[in-house]
Amino acid sequence: MLAAAKSLGLVLLAAYVFYDSFAAALFLIPAGVFYMTDCVADLEEKKEREFLGQFRDGIQAVAAGLKAGYSVENAIRGAGRDIEPLYSEEKRIRREFGHMVRQLDMNMNAGTVLEQFAERTKQEDVENFVHVFAAAKKSGGDSIAIIRNSVRLISERIDTEKEIRTMIASQKLEFDIMCAVPFAIILYMKMTFGEFLGTLYGNTAGICVMTICLLLYAAAYRLGRKIIQIEV
Repeated sequence: MLAAAKSLGLVLLAAYVFYDSFAAALFLIPAGVFYMTDCVADLEEKKEREFLGQFRDGIQAVAAGLKAGYSVENAIRGAGRDIEPLYSEEKRIRREFGHMVRQLDMNMNAGTVLEQFAERTKQEDVENFVHVFAAAKKSGGDSIAIIRNSVRLISERIDTEKEIRTMIASQKLEFDIMCAVPFAIILYMKMTFGEFLGTLYGNTAGICVMTICLLLYAAAYRLGRKIIQIEV
């Protein structure tokens, strides 16, 4: 709903700024759909990054339990209790650990519980942790040490990604400002030099010029998004 509202607002603003007519918004609906898709993707990415931070705290609590000599099952139960003061009940990690604890109370195998956890989350780091856990159990070696080492590596990777996101946050803010600047300039000129821009509205030549400007703006927006999107 938030993405749809932002897309509608952008479409109406673009129609007014570039064509001086809200009726032109009908022709800009495809652009609004693309923008809404980007907004939804950004919101999903934000939620996934938030969950990764929660997952890091969860598996660190599991590793602490293993270090204290708990079995994997009891370490998961203990981690569920440890994260309760950190996150509210509606947080995803609380729901996931609560679900795993209930499964363990039903005498389900810890490996199966973790595999189902990975299937629900569909997160690469979660899947890596589960794969390491399964391999450690099959190897018959020091599985506790292997799991703890895996937790350390995954936690370091998540922390590194968080640091990179923090470093490029200023560039993302600059990108957002640059996206707003063309609208601000045209709106300012419409309010202060309305006669100067009047020749660009209500005639074929002006519509063509503004359409070209809008297409160039859209191309620059897409290029900018690709530049600031960094996969870790």
